[in-house]
Amino acid sequence: MTRATAIALILQIPPIGLTSGISPTSKQVAPTPVAAERIRPDQWHLAFLKVAQAQEISRGNGVVVAVPDTGVDPHPDLSNNLLLGIDTVAGGSGDGQNDSNSHGTSMAGLIAAHGKAGNTGALGIAPGSKVLPIKSSTSDNFGEADDLAAAIEFSISSGAQVINISSGGASTPRLVRAIEAAIAANIVVVAAAGNSPHAPVSYPASEEGVITVGGVDRAGLHAAISVTGPEIDVVAPAVDIYSTSYDGKYSKGTGTSSATAIVAGAAALIRSKYPYLPAREVAHRLTATAVDKGPPGRDDEYGYGVIDLVAALTADVPPIGFESVSAPAGAGPSTTAAGQRPGDDGSGATARGLATLGVIVATGVAWAVVARRRRRSDDPPPRISR
Repeated sequence: MTRATAIALILQIPPIGLTSGISPTSKQVAPTPVAAERIRPDQWHLAFLKVAQAQEISRGNGVVVAVPDTGVDPHPDLSNNLLLGIDTVAGGSGDGQNDSNSHGTSMAGLIAAHGKAGNTGALGIAPGSKVLPIKSSTSDNFGEADDLAAAIEFSISSGAQVINISSGGASTPRLVRAIEAAIAANIVVVAAAGNSPHAPVSYPASEEGVITVGGVDRAGLHAAISVTGPEIDVVAPAVDIYSTSYDGKYSKGTGTSSATAIVAGAAALIRSKYPYLPAREVAHRLTATAVDKGPPGRDDEYGYGVIDLVAALTADVPPIGFESVSAPAGAGPSTTAAGQRPGDDGSGATARGLATLGVIVATGVAWAVVARRRRRSDDPPPRISR
């Protein structure tokens, strides 16, 4: 395999021009006042996911989301939420805030764009969160697996709580170690399944412990471009997705890259509302409250279903492990979202914790396995009635 081929596989994104990285149909929208006014209504995924209602509960404040990608341009709709990052490839500004491709800026905008006054400009899922920009691939989408590994290592050392990986392909020992280290560091890692429907789920989305994201269209049905497989955890809008671009412009594109950034934004909302919730429980909230699609239960097209932001922030989701029952003194709620139910003096949560502890004591070392694995098709999460 040539070097050029290896890099293309890593990003699984064809070099197709200014907005390459989303789809061959991606295009730029000029940075005019009219464009800023039109972009919000064009972001159909906001209404589809009831983002306004979710943002009344959480806006992602206090959460840092790392975006290893083509860099992130300081777009006016995003610049207030942009931190100083790093470049792991040559040709950037050194701080991650340079993007002549558009892909990284688009992903960052879907996560954390704050828009402009008067409800204009692009809006992200978690506009209160901060983006840690990392240029881990060039403007031509060239980047080695170890460039991504270096980006993940930087994300860990910088205190990111969520890492958005809207790319996929080959792996190296260093990249595998970096992904495992991020998971061990209690970071929510979200990765794209890929845009080649007949190909297997790419790496790092195929790694155990990573939230693997597929895509749906405007009707909430499986997006034709989305890879399928047993690794799919959840799906999110992936067709005709509008976001920010470089030089104050806007972009439109289709692909699981966009769906992944949307799910990363959802993870930021959850981490902000429940700051002591372990990363695996954040993933569990997303799968347990997802709206089931396709055959009942988890399936290879939709995973556990389409993410439901409001339910993920408000539903009473039983924990999958004992560690999430406890939190430091004075901490906010962890797994119970809406507080106690009428007549609930807290004994229910205590009973769940004691019951879980009983299982741990009875099974001994089996707890270690439970603590490191998310639920899969053979162990579906509890469904939420609504």
